[in-house]
Amino acid sequence: MKILVYGINFAPEPTGIGKYSGDMAAWLAAAGHEVRVIAAPPYYPAWSIAQGYSAWRHVKEHWHGVGVWRAPLWVPKRPTGATRVVHLLSFALLSIPILVRHLFWRPDVVLVVAPAFACAPAAWLAARLCGAKAWLHVQDFEVDAAFRLGLLNGRKRQRIVTAIEHWILRRFDRVSTISSRMLERLHLKGVQPSRVVAFPNWVDVNAIAPLPGPSAYRAELGIAPDAVVAMYSGSMAGKQGLDLLPEAARELARVIPNLIFVLCGDGVVKRNIEVQCADLHNVRLLPLQPVERLGELLNMADVHLLPQHPDVADLVMPSKLTGMLASGRPVLAIADPGTELARVVAPRGKVVPSDDLPAFVFALMELANNVSLRKRLGASARQYAEQHLARDTILSNFENALRDCVVPVRDPNVSTAAIEPQQ
Repeated sequence: MKILVYGINFAPEPTGIGKYSGDMAAWLAAAGHEVRVIAAPPYYPAWSIAQGYSAWRHVKEHWHGVGVWRAPLWVPKRPTGATRVVHLLSFALLSIPILVRHLFWRPDVVLVVAPAFACAPAAWLAARLCGAKAWLHVQDFEVDAAFRLGLLNGRKRQRIVTAIEHWILRRFDRVSTISSRMLERLHLKGVQPSRVVAFPNWVDVNAIAPLPGPSAYRAELGIAPDAVVAMYSGSMAGKQGLDLLPEAARELARVIPNLIFVLCGDGVVKRNIEVQCADLHNVRLLPLQPVERLGELLNMADVHLLPQHPDVADLVMPSKLTGMLASGRPVLAIADPGTELARVVAPRGKVVPSDDLPAFVFALMELANNVSLRKRLGASARQYAEQHLARDTILSNFENALRDCVVPVRDPNVSTAAIEPQQ
C-alpha cells in the first residue's frame, strides 16, 4: 500500500504523538509499504524548534525508510488558547501545498493524525480528489479539551466548532482512536460503528522490560540503593496536572526520608515546577532523556506517578502509561472513578481522585512502605503490557485494518476480528 501520513507531530520528537506516529510509519515501511509523511519540524514538548531544523523552510528528509516532508509552522514562545489555535492553523495552511503535490503520488490511504484536527478537512478533500481512502486517527479530542480547559470559551463558539467537528468526523472512511471510552465518544459524535477502529498506543515490550539489577541512573544521580524512587517522566503541559507533585514531595520530605521524587521531562509548565521544587532536597529534576535510555530510565522508578487534569480524563489517554506498565512497576494515577485511566491502572497500582492531595500522599506512602505490594502490582502491570500493548501485535492489527479499508474483506471465511473496534 501507498500510505500518506499527515500530522503536525512526528519523529524525532521523543514523547507523545510524534513518537507514536514515527514508530508507526517506520514499522509500516519495514513491512514493505510505501510510506510518506507530511509533518512540522520537531518542536514538542519544549515548544522550540529542534536544533538543525527551521520553522520556515520546506525540508525533505528520509527517516527509517520513510520519506518526510517538513512544512513550516509558527511556534509560540508562551502557548495560550489563542496562540495554540494560530499555531495549529499555521501548519494546516502552510502544509497544503505539500499535500497538493502528493495528490499526484496517488496514495491508497491518507491518514491524518489529530491533533491537529485543523488538518482534517484538507486531508479528507485530498483523499477524495486522488481516489484514496480517508482515515482520521484521534489521539486527543482536542476540541473538547480546549473548551474544558478554558483554552477556548463561549457557548456559541463551542456549538459552532463542535458542529463542524461532528460533520468532518462523519465524512471519513475510518476513524480510529486509542481507548474504549474514546471509541464511545466517537459513536456519540455520530461516527458509524462500522467506520470506527480501535488503534491503541503500544510499547516495545522487549526494549522496555524489568532489568535484572539496579538502573544505572541511580548511581548517576547519587540515589542510595535503599531509596524509594517515585518518578514522573514525560511532557510537562497543563493537561498533566503536575502542580500536585511538588506539594506531595514537600508533605513527605520528613515523613519518608528515603523517598526521592524524580521529575523528568520538558514543556510549558516545567519552569513552574522548577520554582516549586527549588528548596526540596528530595526532588531530582531531569530533562528529557535519550530514547535509547528510556528502558533504563523507567526502571529507576519504584513507583510511577501519573497525574492527569480531571477535565480531560476521557478525552485523552496518557501515552506515557504504556512504558510505565512495561517496566513492571506500579502506577499511582490521579483519575476519577469510571474513567478509562482508572480502569486500566486500578488493578496495577493505585488510583486516587482528582484534587485530593491527602489521598495521593497516603497512597504513595502505602506503596513506598510495602515492597511486596509494589512487586505484586508491578508484575500485574508487566503482564498487562505483554498481553494488550505489544507493539507488533497492535501494528499488525492496524495493518490489517488499513488493508480492509483499501480493499474490503469479502471472503466470509476470512476473519475480521483483529480489525473490529474494541468494546
